[in-house]
Amino acid sequence: MKITIANLSHAKYAEVICDTMAESAKVRGTGIARRSPEYILKKMENGNAIIALQGDKFAGFCYIEIWSHEKFVANSGLIVHPDYRNLGLAKDIKKAIFSHSRSKYPNAKIFGITTGLAVMKINYDLGYQPVTFSELTEDESFWNGCQTCKNYDILTRTERKMCLCTGMLYDPAKKKNLEKKEKLNEKAFKRLKSIKQTLFYKTNKENV
Repeated sequence: MKITIANLSHAKYAEVICDTMAESAKVRGTGIARRSPEYILKKMENGNAIIALQGDKFAGFCYIEIWSHEKFVANSGLIVHPDYRNLGLAKDIKKAIFSHSRSKYPNAKIFGITTGLAVMKINYDLGYQPVTFSELTEDESFWNGCQTCKNYDILTRTERKMCLCTGMLYDPAKKKNLEKKEKLNEKAFKRLKSIKQTLFYKTNKENV
């Protein structure tokens, strides 16, 4: 299995990618924003997609969307072909697109909205946290993309406060602060351990 950044050499897979997305949504009975082959081709051209191939057979795909002048990016359209499901491929693709997003847009908050429990679990393992929709991008073009979803009326009735999807967010700034705090805690623990070892050695020496 080869998982790589997609480019226009993968253009022949655009149609099957769209068909697989549509069929998956139909089978699961869940809403999904429909994408055209032209849209998928644009993602490939800009280097904003990951594709998985088994030889020359399409296996999976995911792409990056950019919002609010690169303040937010979303890893969207995660799909695995039925022939390659239940093999852990979705997780591998998600890790690849997440890593690509962080490398290409290091200061952007990475978010997603999904109804899939498996995707939520993968997101959580990568460091995403569940959030309200108000913490996501306010870019109208993002929310307009939900219009092809069959649950769009729920989103509009609630004034974009909730829907059947769950919002999840990875904030690199918060992650850096957490890592800094963990390093300080580790440093403090090592210092305390050193002090205790010194005191223990001194006490034992006095008792000899």
